[in-house]
Amino acid sequence: MFKSLTKLDYLLKETFLGLLRGGWMNWAAVSTITVLLFLFGLSLQTSWQVEKLLYQFGSQLEVSVYLEPGTRVESIELLIAKIPEVAAIQSITKEEAWTKLVKEMRISDIEGATQQLGENPLVDEMKVKARNSQGVPILATQLAKLPGVDTVKYVDEAVKRIAQLHQGLNWITLTITITLTLSAIAVTTTTIRLIVMARRQEIEIMQLVGATSVWIYLPFILQGITFGLVGGAIAWSFISLIQQFISKLLVNQPEFIQVLTNGAQLTTAQILLLPLILLSFGAAVGLMGSLFAVRRFAKG
Repeated sequence: MFKSLTKLDYLLKETFLGLLRGGWMNWAAVSTITVLLFLFGLSLQTSWQVEKLLYQFGSQLEVSVYLEPGTRVESIELLIAKIPEVAAIQSITKEEAWTKLVKEMRISDIEGATQQLGENPLVDEMKVKARNSQGVPILATQLAKLPGVDTVKYVDEAVKRIAQLHQGLNWITLTITITLTLSAIAVTTTTIRLIVMARRQEIEIMQLVGATSVWIYLPFILQGITFGLVGGAIAWSFISLIQQFISKLLVNQPEFIQVLTNGAQLTTAQILLLPLILLSFGAAVGLMGSLFAVRRFAKG
């Protein structure tokens, strides 16, 4: 037990001394990783928010089903309820629709207006709510095939635009992440390599006294992991500050903007998951960079 603690103390001490000796080179690696994780974190968070907004908007989207003249809602409501994509159904009889229309036109004499037209010109209508945005087109196709259905209408343009935005954002995130990850690994590799070269004489002495390569180069690997963890912590701090700043800006915005913003808020699980992803990603980048750096010297 004591021997293990001694080894751990040595590793931590060597890692800390290596960080102190690295100087500005450390910050070159940390800042590069920070930029990577900051942009990755913002993109990932935005992607989650757009995805949630897409789901929320899509799940609230209603398909309007207009029945053929003479067809009543009671005769088709059970058929619609059996469709898996249906989340809710609201029936609107032609009498209810006509009364609402006349009131919207500010006509006080409803019976007189009806008599002038001879009869109620409207048909029974059903508002069918889809479970999610992806199921709306499928649901509309199924509803159109039902007997007694004349017309099916739904507004899908907004959903398509949001879906396109989500897909485009994912591609941008992937491109940025790959490019900056390679840059961060390269900078970390160079930084660790320079630190190893600066301590080349100490390493040769350790090799002469019989120290293994793993024992010699493990502190440098831990330095790379530290770069990633520090970069992840800084990136998360910046993202949190931006979130607070945006929240304050939206306090006095119109109600519609606030509703959209509230709808796109992250879940508790996502809020807790994001910093863990950033720290893990940063540690992985630092680990890969340091492994590339020491591999050459370990073989030599």
